[in-house]
Amino acid sequence: MAPQSPASASVPEEARELRSDLGDLAFQAAREEQLLVQALRERDEAAFELVLDRYYSAMLRSAMIYVGSRARAEEVVQETWLAVLGGIHRFDSRSSLKTWIFRILINRAKTCATREARVIPLSSLGAGGDVDAGGTPYPADPLDGAPPDAEPMFCGSAAMARNPEDWILSEELGEQIEAAMATLPQMQREVIVLRDVEGWSPSEVCNMLGITESNQRVLLHRARVKVRDTLAPYLANSEEA
Repeated sequence: MAPQSPASASVPEEARELRSDLGDLAFQAAREEQLLVQALRERDEAAFELVLDRYYSAMLRSAMIYVGSRARAEEVVQETWLAVLGGIHRFDSRSSLKTWIFRILINRAKTCATREARVIPLSSLGAGGDVDAGGTPYPADPLDGAPPDAEPMFCGSAAMARNPEDWILSEELGEQIEAAMATLPQMQREVIVLRDVEGWSPSEVCNMLGITESNQRVLLHRARVKVRDTLAPYLANSEEA
């Protein structure tokens, strides 16, 4: 048996196995996407249904960031699918299939919003940084630096802490959160929906929106604080009840 190098000997066996497993998973995911893209190019109906089931709900929520009604968002999603099928032969795998699809979606949604004169002025998006226009520091992000098992962002009331499952599944609370997100500037709304609703990673959000990591953090920070503050009276009233 060949002797191990000092570097490899210092790596625990469990870490080497985990690294190998992660590499295998990444290879399998890449291979699966390659086969899926090929099936879409061949107009495989099952492949189209798979992608539709996987992304439709998230696409609809993302489209509604830009357009004012569900009906228009559904039209944007339909236009996006037609564009995806028409352009899948040009997909070059420089980004993931998901990122490519959502870029098309956002471009279509922005075009729709422009036509309907619903685009939010750029001045309302903020210039970056952790201070507002008056130079006042933003409050700390409630999830900034929190461990993975930290409580949800909206757990400020004792009632929610007592029965978090009911609150998380509450249709009324969901409506309140959606309403709070709807008041955010466009870019903040994009980031918080992708990160906290759709569960995208920071790098995926940056790639899809074409923003830097630091800008993504600032936008998410501001969005979370504003949504939390908007929900505070509602949660306080629920606790008193």
